[in-house]
Amino acid sequence: MLLGVAARMRLARLLLITDLRPDLAGFVQATVAAGVDIVQFRDPRAEPSALAAGYATARAELGDRRALLGLYDALELAQPLQCDLLQLSERSPDAALARASVHPWAQVGRSCHSRRQVDAALADPEVDFLTVGPVAGGLFGAGGLDLVAYAAAAAPVSDPSTKPWFAVGGVTLENLDEVIAAGARRVAVSRAITDAERPADAAAALKARLIQAGREDGGLATFGAFGS
Repeated sequence: MLLGVAARMRLARLLLITDLRPDLAGFVQATVAAGVDIVQFRDPRAEPSALAAGYATARAELGDRRALLGLYDALELAQPLQCDLLQLSERSPDAALARASVHPWAQVGRSCHSRRQVDAALADPEVDFLTVGPVAGGLFGAGGLDLVAYAAAAAPVSDPSTKPWFAVGGVTLENLDEVIAAGARRVAVSRAITDAERPADAAAALKARLIQAGREDGGLATFGAFGS
């Protein structure tokens, strides 16, 4: 793979958020083979040493770099693990400070749960990508499909100058058409794959629908570099 991390991030459609499950090695290998473009580790119960070991296991399984690997809010591990991406929560430090914790080509992301946070992330030169949600809604009405539509208007996926963003939080195969209709063409999922009886099949179905949406748009053909 000759594409850089930034180019692969822009081409990515399906981001998988997972914890340190017992079958991690086989799970990562199978879901990436089925179409996952990014694997992000998020396990607040795990000790840093365990999280580092899980990341290393995944990297060993994906030695050919078939997918990008990332961490969520684990600044202390980002540099020693040479992670491809580091996503910051809405409570995390300034992205410029986090930039010092990653290698020069890594992508720094921001979680966004409101229009104000979307605007701030899009305007921040140190933020490379963002997640928008929760799609299913959250406390005090945060997120929802209205926020997805807002992000789609502020950062149209057809505009190559805009930052990549992923709809997140309760995205499933059953509601994916609604998420797509709201304007998302990239999604981040967890339980839709991690809790599936056949995780690889779930990943393949989600990816296929996202690819279909990109083809229906017409102008997004280059999105298909991964698994089209």
